[in-house]
Amino acid sequence: MPLARVIAVVSQKGGAGKTTVTMQLGGGFHALGASVVLVDLDPQESAYRWAEAAPLLDSELQLDVRKMSGLELIKHIGDLQREAEYVILDTPPSIHHPSTLAALAVAHLAVIPAVPSPTDLWSTLAVERLILTRMEHSYRLHGCILPNRVQNTALATDVLELLHEFTLPILDAMLCQRNAYPQSAVIGASVFQLASGADAAQKEVAQLIAAVLKQLGEN
Repeated sequence: MPLARVIAVVSQKGGAGKTTVTMQLGGGFHALGASVVLVDLDPQESAYRWAEAAPLLDSELQLDVRKMSGLELIKHIGDLQREAEYVILDTPPSIHHPSTLAALAVAHLAVIPAVPSPTDLWSTLAVERLILTRMEHSYRLHGCILPNRVQNTALATDVLELLHEFTLPILDAMLCQRNAYPQSAVIGASVFQLASGADAAQKEVAQLIAAVLKQLGEN
């Protein structure tokens, strides 16, 4: 069995929806029938607490989330890659945190959630600079930008146009501002475990998975 592909979700500040993206990626790969391990590197433990909300008796809802430090990740990444097909890393909201740097040291793909607002795009620029610098020293690492928490407003549309001035590729997918995403946190799962009212969100996450697989060269 080939070693798992490692995906790090990276942002410079809170509010970008990093943990939401991490958990939906986990749910999306799980919905495809792939085995997934999620690693919560953030001291706030948002991904771990999200998964803990799943009912103990409902194994269908439970995503496998492990708490680790950056040093533990470096030590155990080989074991994690032998356990699953995909390892997804939720990093601290800082590009200078040792656990973020550890995640980038082992990742094949860094996904940067970008909220379409001017201040968020400034922080996205800082993350992009770090990823590009890391890519210069790694044959393995690639990076991409995911428009996240997108609202149907003229400002959002204008800001999304600015994203195309970034160097890293923009994923051919986006996650909109939908109630389904916080609702999935309440049940400790992803939008794929919600009722039919989450159809639009499920379609967005399916498109996200397809776009990530394309970045990994797997479709």
